[in-house]
Amino acid sequence: MRIVVGISGGVDSSVACYLLKEQGFDVVGLFMINWNEKDSACTAEEDYEDVKRVCEKIGIPYFSVNYSKEYYERVFSYFLEEYKKGRTPNPDVLCNREIKFGPFLEQALKLGADKIATGHYAKKIEKDGKYYLAKADDLNKDQSYFLCQLNQNQLKYVIFPLENIDKPKVREIAHKLDLVTADKKDSTGICFIGERNFKNFLKDFLPAKPGLIKDLQGNVVGHHDGLMYYTLGQRRGLNLGGKKGGNGERWFVIKKDLANNILYVSQGEDNLLYSDYLFADNMNWIPEEPKEKQFSCFAKFRYRQPDQKVRVRILEDKKIRVDFDEKQRAITPGQFVVLYNEQGICYGGAIIDKSFDKNGNQIS
Repeated sequence: MRIVVGISGGVDSSVACYLLKEQGFDVVGLFMINWNEKDSACTAEEDYEDVKRVCEKIGIPYFSVNYSKEYYERVFSYFLEEYKKGRTPNPDVLCNREIKFGPFLEQALKLGADKIATGHYAKKIEKDGKYYLAKADDLNKDQSYFLCQLNQNQLKYVIFPLENIDKPKVREIAHKLDLVTADKKDSTGICFIGERNFKNFLKDFLPAKPGLIKDLQGNVVGHHDGLMYYTLGQRRGLNLGGKKGGNGERWFVIKKDLANNILYVSQGEDNLLYSDYLFADNMNWIPEEPKEKQFSCFAKFRYRQPDQKVRVRILEDKKIRVDFDEKQRAITPGQFVVLYNEQGICYGGAIIDKSFDKNGNQIS
């Protein structure tokens, strides 16, 4: 069986390649270039050099493919549109659906692949002809949150070699093999931004529109550089530390008024950031929509958040309402709400649209 592995130049995909080869599979490494920019902070060239060294060490063939055009059209354009709306998108989730399990899968099949594999920490379970996504054994590294938009055809072909291995073991294997990626730092954030200043990057694509920062009484307490640079609950980067008349506690973002280009902030008590339920759009069900229109389960509203008990109501047009057993802080439109059962099976995920308190007042 031929397995084409999405190899990134990191330790996880490197070890995934090795494990599959050790199991006797015909393994091919395929490196994806998703961003083209001369001064990019994305380390594609360095990563590809590491891919070469790893594949040669393991003894597998490797190729590279450029998906920068597809990435721009399918992921980055959405990223910009969401920021224009004052929302905070998660491009990594879309990248998995639109690139890593889209054009990548198509290219892998052209290379004669029977299956594809990635270095994600997640599990695939097959039962009664259907494919389920579940949390990896290493819950500290589990990445099922980022895979919540996958469909049945994509899951059909994928293998997750790291599903039952924890991160320390992965690095141990890489060290024993003397792989160049053994101590390589895990990638964080969005590749095309990298270590650059987020504001400087974004202003090259979207015109910044400075405006007023006000407290909840309507007093002007400062000026913002553009609403797109701020997220609900944000405390850093407001430059309000020395503001006179405050109570000495830290300021944080409470809401964004796009119509009037005003950023509202508060100090100390953050009760106004807590909501009781949300509405979300474009729900992707894995493997299919439940027959029950209302049910209880668990949810994450951001990566690495502990599971939260919720009650889900399925609405029309791929919309859902999610009621929280406990109030949630800073629910952020544009991010994903991802649903799970008690066994860690992922039902899928949807894009958060709005959140409200128990009285129906919109919080975000």
